[in-house]
Amino acid sequence: MTVTLRVVLDQLVAPTSRDLAEASASLTEALIATAPRGCDVAAIVPAPGLADDQTIDGLSSETRLAVRRRELAASWQLGVAPGIGKGLIHSPTALAPLVRHDRVNETHQIVVTLWDLRAFETPDELPRTESLAARALLSRVAKHADAVIVPTHAMADRLAETAKAKLVKKVRVIGGAPAAGLRVPSDAVGRLRALDLPSTFVATVGGVAASDDLAHAFEAVVSAGWGGDVVVLDVPDGEEPGVADIAAAAGVAETRVHARGSLDRWDRAAVLSHAAAFIAPCARTDWPWRAVDALALAVRVVAVDTVAHREVLDDAAAYAAPEELGEALARALGDEAERLRVLAGDRAKGFAWAAAAERVWALHAEL
Repeated sequence: MTVTLRVVLDQLVAPTSRDLAEASASLTEALIATAPRGCDVAAIVPAPGLADDQTIDGLSSETRLAVRRRELAASWQLGVAPGIGKGLIHSPTALAPLVRHDRVNETHQIVVTLWDLRAFETPDELPRTESLAARALLSRVAKHADAVIVPTHAMADRLAETAKAKLVKKVRVIGGAPAAGLRVPSDAVGRLRALDLPSTFVATVGGVAASDDLAHAFEAVVSAGWGGDVVVLDVPDGEEPGVADIAAAAGVAETRVHARGSLDRWDRAAVLSHAAAFIAPCARTDWPWRAVDALALAVRVVAVDTVAHREVLDDAAAYAAPEELGEALARALGDEAERLRVLAGDRAKGFAWAAAAERVWALHAEL
């Protein structure tokens, strides 16, 4: 008898986040590759289903639901999940068919994944409706999920401070990794030209909603004496002028600032591989997607000194308080440049979707 693990792949059909889509695809590929004997992997997807360029080789089947992702999310958040059936269900995000079920007698499991706690740590950065929806979803997770995966012990501890004990008991820590196959593309220089970017710069990440974090990154650039350009990744559409204003307030001329949105893995790799350093200014306990990408490309990382960054980046980053990032950036560009580059490459070896997939299989076996 074959045991099937069905993975919720809504992010591949209608992505709300490129990071979540890449993580969903990368983990699913790894689950297929590491499936124990007698087990296979299938997909649960909203309408219209996986397109030819979205499908993943090795999926045993596809449960295609009758509604699109938006309606599906609303339905599942209300506990209405028709057409799902029973069995082992794994969601690489927080969205899952969270309904009352009997794990013991019906062999029905539901496992979800949390990558950030923005609705609790920095709710002002989110629209009120989105923040309330995230909190409501977490209540359903606490009530109906059999296990909750978080990527770091720091997030598990933070969750313990904000959530009910019933949820905390379900938490398991399984780290993430860079998008599968992330590497410097052979046409990296051409991609930089297409993106209208210079050949050397300091990179960071953020938008207007996290203006304080971004301001600290720009202030670090000024304090460190970096006179070159600055590339800001993952800037939401329409926020480019706001990013320029934040830079100007910190003393970085608008002509030196290049704001870019969410880039695919190849453009992202091309950009980060040409960065003299990457600044990770966020102090939340989120999984640091771009910093982990930077490690995979052996880029020097400068990070706000937090428990989460220490856990993920370990000794492969120069740390400082938000207001003192300039000193850390100066070290990363100067005396510690080669050491941080080597340590970044070494640390990156500790992140792999295959290892995460093996732990996911073990978790479902434990349940």
